[in-house]
Amino acid sequence: MPTNSLVSVIIAAYNHEKYVAETILSIINQTYDNIELIIIDDGSSDCTAQKIRELEPLCCRRFQKFSFETQPNAGLCTTINRLLAKSEGKYIYMIASDDIAKPEAISEEVGFLEQNPDYVLVVGDNQIIDAASKIAGWDARQHLHPYHGAEHKTVSSYWKKHRRDVDFNGKNFGDYYSLLKGNYIPNGYCIRKTALDRFVFRTEAPLEDLYMMLQLSKIGKFKYLDKILFAYRIHGNNTIHQKNKMKQMQKQTLMYELSHSSDKAKILKHMKKTKNYFKIKNFISLSRTKLLGSKTYTLELFNKTFTFKAK
Repeated sequence: MPTNSLVSVIIAAYNHEKYVAETILSIINQTYDNIELIIIDDGSSDCTAQKIRELEPLCCRRFQKFSFETQPNAGLCTTINRLLAKSEGKYIYMIASDDIAKPEAISEEVGFLEQNPDYVLVVGDNQIIDAASKIAGWDARQHLHPYHGAEHKTVSSYWKKHRRDVDFNGKNFGDYYSLLKGNYIPNGYCIRKTALDRFVFRTEAPLEDLYMMLQLSKIGKFKYLDKILFAYRIHGNNTIHQKNKMKQMQKQTLMYELSHSSDKAKILKHMKKTKNYFKIKNFISLSRTKLLGSKTYTLELFNKTFTFKAK
């Protein structure tokens, strides 16, 4: 059934002068009509802001509303919060300033959400492209490989092999406890604004996509569409290749999530059952003692200690 609900496309731009124009053009070329585009440049030190301004006349003609501003570098969490505060759409479509949305992406995803009110997020598969926008693939370690002969020709192909506990076409896609093992949701998702309004991004949880997925999974269901709706760009500055940084951000994010959870015992019970949890050995030590006649858990996590009663 056709829909014309307003969709807010938000872009937190940072040092992507080589790619940001292609990102914006991919939104201009969407088959879906009713879009507002909101961009904040987060203190880029290159010509990203200039590239965006060059497209401003075209954006003003294409979109119901176009907003662009620059700010001193504040970080991704703060920038996303500001972008969401400016958004007026029923749905939010997030895209990084170096990626590309396929023309039918928003139309396909909004169409699903309109027909399925119990879902909060929908996403399709991701093509993999290189710095020159050439289609590529991944090897077993997520390194770029020529498309022909690549072990994984899409992002979902990689995750379906490495997360066999998740059925991408089943009910546990986007399940909270599956996400505690790590984020496997592809990029290019459309989300209900009412769901995003129920929490804010925290600098204490710096891996913003994992934190967001955990919060959304508590609110509603996720849907995977088995079609390529997005192009995920791999280049020299991707955070995905900064393994130590990613590991530390993941630790901080999960520590924040656990420390603010109302059901720590259930989370920890699940964590103990999970083999190769985060592929980090000895990162968690859990003991249970008797304190004043009650069962109490003491958790040592990332050099911090939490004590709480079991439910």
